[in-house]
Amino acid sequence: MDLGLADRVYILTGASRGLGFATAEALVADGAKVVISARDSDRLDSAVAALGSSATGVVADLADPSVPQQLIDTAKSRFGRLDGALISVGGPALGSVASLSDEQWRDAFETVFLGSIRLARTVAGALADGGAIALVLSTSVKVPLAGLGLSNGLRPGLAMAAKDMANEFAPRGIRVVSLMPGRVMTDRNRELFAASGDADAARKKVEDAVPMGRMGEPHEFGKVAAFALSPAASYLTGLSIPVDGGLLAAL
Repeated sequence: MDLGLADRVYILTGASRGLGFATAEALVADGAKVVISARDSDRLDSAVAALGSSATGVVADLADPSVPQQLIDTAKSRFGRLDGALISVGGPALGSVASLSDEQWRDAFETVFLGSIRLARTVAGALADGGAIALVLSTSVKVPLAGLGLSNGLRPGLAMAAKDMANEFAPRGIRVVSLMPGRVMTDRNRELFAASGDADAARKKVEDAVPMGRMGEPHEFGKVAAFALSPAASYLTGLSIPVDGGLLAAL
């Protein structure tokens, strides 16, 4: 199926590795151009090199209010247009809701929540009819995850904000969706397994809970995200899409 991605241009944040990078790979493979951002310059350079001439990189932190316009300007100056964005941020600090400090909550709010909203609304202002925005959230939108209090607290709010923006921007032909990855074998999940004290046992426990009996691979998420951003998904907006191997018990 032709996704209609040829020569379209997308911004992807947190895309030097993991789910963001996998989405960039899927977009580029179907003919799109990408502007990827991350905080680590070395990882970003490696990601851009792997993606080739269809990619450019910007070292950026979503907590910085100037970043959204910087990314938009880069897309338009480098590739001449902008068609959408994948908004992803690194996983916040580990800890239960009660154990986390006020400072940790403020830092996570600035990056995970406010940084994402700021970028989404700024990108929406720069998009024409047919544009699309996808927020990478988590199954914690539906079910809390042990030891991930910040994610449990902030990501459900982002999902509702995405739904609100979808309704607001729909008359302009701009779509907004949320993506809810389950347990995908990214560096972040490797870190979570290691933090448990027994990485192998922690992974097996996760895999046993997934109806498909395994963790997902980043490319499996990336292809879903690329579809959701593409013109082929032109009648999808305001929904949260699980990519979790059946992990969520709720509809």
